[in-house]
Amino acid sequence: MILTSFRLPGEFGGLAPIYILPDKANADSGLTIETYQFFFSDFIYVEVFLKSFAVAIFTTIICITLAYPLALLIAHSPRKFRNLMIMLVVLPFASNFLIRIYAWMIILGPESALSHIINSALAFFDIAPVTLLFSPFAVLIAMIYVHLPFMILPLYTNLEKHDPLLLDAAQDLGANAWQRFWYVTWPQSLPGIFSGSALVFIPVLGMFAIPDILGGTGDIMIGNLIKDQFLGTRDWPFGSTLSIMLTLAVLSITGLFSWFARPTGKFA
Repeated sequence: MILTSFRLPGEFGGLAPIYILPDKANADSGLTIETYQFFFSDFIYVEVFLKSFAVAIFTTIICITLAYPLALLIAHSPRKFRNLMIMLVVLPFASNFLIRIYAWMIILGPESALSHIINSALAFFDIAPVTLLFSPFAVLIAMIYVHLPFMILPLYTNLEKHDPLLLDAAQDLGANAWQRFWYVTWPQSLPGIFSGSALVFIPVLGMFAIPDILGGTGDIMIGNLIKDQFLGTRDWPFGSTLSIMLTLAVLSITGLFSWFARPTGKFA
């Protein structure tokens, strides 16, 4: 892919040949840095990257907010119910990904019950009706729905291993429920939070199916650009350049998450 990013696109798509034989010495070698120059010279691609990062950040934050209390509930439930609750968390994976996304087209459609309820509430306050489908809201909701289990499972795995004697000791020392959570449970759960955040943030960053199906014309993410370069315009060199830039961003974020999630030994 690195080599492809430095090559020229073919006349009819794909890749132009690389000339390395002596009789082709005066011909164009087929190697160039134009794709990288083009990427950094046009702000629209940086804007798409920033938009993709924003969607990934919001999705991750909301997933943490929703997943933490649920994972805490599962971890504190009687052991005989935990397997059932975990099964319910992963149950959506039993159906096809695209079927679940297309189901949201029905849920968020203009004639759906949800749309009627929301627009009726807006009309009560003299606010114009809104379109839920083909909007950033639809993309964000589907992103959260698809990736929420990837946040719940690492959190549950972490919370299940907490020593309850630490909470008992904090209570004996006069800590109330909030203090026990903030000073005992929360610090111990940070590795689970960082692991879950990586499992959510990184896939969202490269997602293209959800924006394609549920998003509007202004909801293009970096994954959509890469897909279009390979399958639409067939400009493989520029598609490879976008892929490499995304890979570098993902590797940087993965390294950052790994550094934050490293064991500190504080609660060992």
